[in-house]
Amino acid sequence: MKSILVTGAAGFLGSHLCDRFISEGWQVIGMDNLITGDLKNIEHLFSHKNFRFYNHDVSTFVHVPGKLDYILHFASPASPIDYLKIPIQTLKVSSLGTHNMLGLARVKKARILVASTSEIYGDPNVHPQNEEYWGNVNPVGPRGVYDEAKRFQEAITMAYHRVHNLETRIVRIFNTYGPRMRLNDGRVLPAFLGQALRGEDLTIFGNGMQTRSFCYVDDLIEGVFRLLLSDYSMPVNIGNPDEITIMDFANEIIKLTGTDQKIIHKELPEGDPAMRRPDISKAQQILDWEPKISRSEGLKITYQYFQSLNKDDLYKKEHKSFDAFFR
Repeated sequence: MKSILVTGAAGFLGSHLCDRFISEGWQVIGMDNLITGDLKNIEHLFSHKNFRFYNHDVSTFVHVPGKLDYILHFASPASPIDYLKIPIQTLKVSSLGTHNMLGLARVKKARILVASTSEIYGDPNVHPQNEEYWGNVNPVGPRGVYDEAKRFQEAITMAYHRVHNLETRIVRIFNTYGPRMRLNDGRVLPAFLGQALRGEDLTIFGNGMQTRSFCYVDDLIEGVFRLLLSDYSMPVNIGNPDEITIMDFANEIIKLTGTDQKIIHKELPEGDPAMRRPDISKAQQILDWEPKISRSEGLKITYQYFQSLNKDDLYKKEHKSFDAFFR
């Protein structure tokens, strides 16, 4: 039986990855310090014979007993409301945490896939963004703690690959959505759906002409699965190239939810990228992968999930207090 360690296992993507590899018949070890993750996302796995969970911060020394064939390093705050509140932890998990995971992979002779992000492209001057583009990132801006942490993560991963011949994979994840997203995590899709469910006006930052490209979570998980099992070691974009302006997206949400909310505008946050669209040519060629689920279909599923949440989830402004995690 193949075994895999998933860091960030209680998070949005991590929990879906645990589900996928359990369904494939693998032994899955989940690890998460729950700083932004939620045990509700994986509690259905606790009774499964092939699942184990460790509450642990991967920025500190990590030991996993027994055989380990693969590692998926997905531990990291991933939304602005998180990494702007806990910038030091964000930097540590993609630097110290990645160093620890690479060391563990080397000891276990395991293949490791690290989760990078479209944010390494910053506010891009190339559109759509391909893997050869080096990005336009402000390292000292407020978003730099996330962008530069992920850029360092890619650099140290490639160093271990070149120096130690470690089997490494790098996925650059573009905007992904679906069930188990935190309703109030600050990202545009759950923000709009949450506002619609609460009967609030939809908030757009700036003029709404900035673009995003949204990929449904099942498509993203399939891309990660194929990349992990591939022979390709350089970064690969996984995302949906179906680009839309934030203004048009807000109108889609209003139509989907049947609400009559107005759209209000607020000042654009510093460093917010003007456009985001993946060039997925490499994923198509190497992995024979492309997204299958349309935005309209994915949004319906996600909206139904958010409708099923209780009122406490709907109205709380933050996932949890971060006070205990500040250093």
